[in-house]
Amino acid sequence: MDMIINGKYKVLKKIGAGSFGKIFSGEETETHEQIAVKFEAVNTENPQLDMESKLYMYLSGCVNMPKIRYFGVEGKEKVMVMDLMNKSLEDLFEKCKNKLSLKTVLMIIDQMISCVEYIHNKNFIHQDIKPENFVMGTGKMENQVFIIDFGLAKQYRDMNSHEHIPYTQGKSLTGTARYASINQLRGIESSRRDDMESLGYVWIYFLKGSLPWMGIQAKTDKEKYEKIANMKESVDLNELCKGLPIEFMNYITEVRALRFTETPNYFAYKYMFRDLFMRLGYTYDYKFDWNKPKQKISTPKLSSAYKTTQKAPHTLPASGHVKRKSSMIVSSNNHQGTKETPRRVKKKE
Repeated sequence: MDMIINGKYKVLKKIGAGSFGKIFSGEETETHEQIAVKFEAVNTENPQLDMESKLYMYLSGCVNMPKIRYFGVEGKEKVMVMDLMNKSLEDLFEKCKNKLSLKTVLMIIDQMISCVEYIHNKNFIHQDIKPENFVMGTGKMENQVFIIDFGLAKQYRDMNSHEHIPYTQGKSLTGTARYASINQLRGIESSRRDDMESLGYVWIYFLKGSLPWMGIQAKTDKEKYEKIANMKESVDLNELCKGLPIEFMNYITEVRALRFTETPNYFAYKYMFRDLFMRLGYTYDYKFDWNKPKQKISTPKLSSAYKTTQKAPHTLPASGHVKRKSSMIVSSNNHQGTKETPRRVKKKE
């Protein structure tokens, strides 16, 4: 496509498309910096680009947030120009043959929690936490995790009074069923706790290569979501987290126990995983699996006395003093499944 946006952004090749628009790569004509250009038809039935661009601008100022350079109308299309990001965590996961090492996952966990915490502190919830919506940066920011796609984001509290939205039921699912919380699948209004629960499922997916409810089939979406919710609710956390350090089961237990309006203890969650990282003797060298020469991904072993059947603490301490026991029994599960698509008014881009 031979097109110049706002007199300075050259549109190059198409890199993505969907029911909500098209995405092209491009460059700034003077500096030759790489950019991404997103198009959406002006007359689209369910516009999202206006809201998404406003959210990106509102959320600017965080290192985990792509920079918006321009938003406007060009002919019959709305256009948003932003920094060009690297591959998504889903793409990188697939590059690593559908499994990531514990070290890599622990290095990105800290950044992923910080991404979501920042959005929550700015009065919004993301509502579609999944590997595709976290991307790595480029150049000097190549080790930085960014969060993207705010088409489903929602304000959960008043910006001035911080009054929380009311608890309601009977809501349609917003987001992706595979990573959605049990409450979201049950039709309960989303809040901060749901983003946090989704994060936990993403990490387990990275470490084990699959989730038990992947590939569930049903005649209708409603029936499918009900089946997935039932499985998420009934699956034994010891089995879900089999072969993983106890911290992952503790995390899922904690975020599922959060009340609708409760503020997640982001600091304690990050401290718990940082503590595990240090005890394993890892260093933050940013040598991710996708940057390494091809090799077998292995998990360091600790004493066999550390079992995943340990009972998870009821509450993670605000001070960050967490229990030091951890399980390192390697799981033999590595099932594959088909992906669920996000539930929207229209299909996801």
